[in-house]
Amino acid sequence: MSTTKKVSKDLINLRLDKATSVLFEEFSRTKLKEWILSGNILLNGEIASPREKVSLDDEIEVNPVNEISTEWCPENIDFSVLHEANDFLIVDKPINLVIHPGAGISSGTLANGLLFKFPKLEELPRAGIVHRLDKDTSGLLVVAKNEKFRLYFIDLLQSRRVKKNYRALVIGTLRGNLEIDIPIGRDKNNRTKMTCREDGKEAITHVKSIDSYGGYSLLDVEIETGRTHQIRTHLAHKKLPIIGDKTYNTRKIIAKDTPDELKDFIRSFPRQALHAHKIGFKLPDSEDCVVFESKIPKDFKELITTLEKFNIS
Repeated sequence: MSTTKKVSKDLINLRLDKATSVLFEEFSRTKLKEWILSGNILLNGEIASPREKVSLDDEIEVNPVNEISTEWCPENIDFSVLHEANDFLIVDKPINLVIHPGAGISSGTLANGLLFKFPKLEELPRAGIVHRLDKDTSGLLVVAKNEKFRLYFIDLLQSRRVKKNYRALVIGTLRGNLEIDIPIGRDKNNRTKMTCREDGKEAITHVKSIDSYGGYSLLDVEIETGRTHQIRTHLAHKKLPIIGDKTYNTRKIIAKDTPDELKDFIRSFPRQALHAHKIGFKLPDSEDCVVFESKIPKDFKELITTLEKFNIS
């Protein structure tokens, strides 16, 4: 069984491995560091390196079980497998699908669906899932099919050797390229939200403009780091909130001179217009690199078509 504890004031800015050794004294430091490296210890639900600095109220989850690591039940869940190799799967996640069971959610997740389609994934922690997307973010995820690849891909993530590109439709106009290098941490007033703050964790986002529709833009977003809500937080901070993002565009900002019909369409868009479009990495025991791309989903295409129709430039 996994155990989760929160970082207290006396542990702020300690490395993850040191903070974990204080919070979980029942385990040796060597074992805890080994679990961090193997992805059996998560920081705010994400895989992190032992050197990662922790912040107040960060959640550290320890799951020491390496064998049959989950009691999640197989369910026939609708999702697509874009590619299947001997060592891994490339899943194309639809919107409105949670990655795995958690607080208040015991079923109906991608993990349940993976266990239904690929029963042997029960032998791996988190059914082979090694990174995640928000419920309403669509697109590509890598799922390990064996422990060797799981550990390999975790190492790639921790050393920032996985290339991840997203498509985002935002309110506002970007001219050229933008690099956002601003730390991210928990919002002190809303624990379910992230914010840009000096004492947060390093977060680097690269943004390129693909197209513009008057006061709206289609962006290519590449992330070097993988912080919770990183793209949504960074873009909102730069006054480029993602269309449909109810968490980071709470005032429902709309571009100037937007026609009423378009205002209604944008404000009723049911999810953040963010899609994990491309993922690339080097294969193990090889010099070959692979890149996978996901088609833009139907609702995202319809939003682009509507913005083109009402282009207010």
